Formats: sequence, structure tokens, C-alpha cells
Amino acid sequence: EVQLVDSGGGLVQAGGSLRLSCTASGLSLDDYAIGWFRQAPGKEREGVSCIQTLDGRIYYADSVKGRFTISADNAKNTVYLQMTNLKPEDTAVYYCAADWYTDPPDYWGQGTQVTVSS
Repeated sequence: EVQLVDSGGGLVQAGGSLRLSCTASGLSLDDYAIGWFRQAPGKEREGVSCIQTLDGRIYYADSVKGRFTISADNAKNTVYLQMTNLKPEDTAVYYCAADWYTDPPDYWGQGTQVTVSS
């Protein structure tokens, strides 16, 4: 059974940083593109970032380029999203997902709330 557990959200002031983690079980990171989507109240789901460990390909949404960094630790079967210079518009529930490019992805984490205060 595939399970994704995402964590690391919280409340932070604008300009602050957070690191999200997504730990996978039942799959290998090399098997799927894994990353995050986010959804704010009243807004559509947005693809934030994705990593494919097999070939190293990485995607960032324009809205987070230069501020967010995605990485993976295959030994821990965990993907990280380091978020810096956070802005109030980054406030959302962030969901880890595997098979990221499939619409919708096949596997989802439970979500973690990120709140950025101005």
C-alpha cells in the first residue's frame, strides 16, 4: 500500500522560512515524480514543485522560482520542499503527491497547512 505522509507546515511571518517533508512508503522515489500542490481557500489547486529522482528533472511554478527548493533523500524515501522568503500569498494547504504529472495524481498526502502572516 502506498502512503505519503507530509509534514512541516506552520505559521510564519512574511519573509520567513519553512521546510516541508513528504515521506513515502510502498514506493520508491525513483518510481514516480513526487512533489507538492497547494490550494488556498476559494482558489484552484496549483502545482508548486516536483522532482523526478531517476533523471534529476525538477519543476517549479513561476510563483515560487528562486524562493523554494525541492530535494530528495532516497535513503529516507523522503522529498523536501525548502520554502524561503515566504509571502502571504503562499498561504495554503500543501499536499504531497506522487505520479505528479498525472491529472489527478494517483497518490496524495494528507496535507499540511502553511500560513504566512503579513
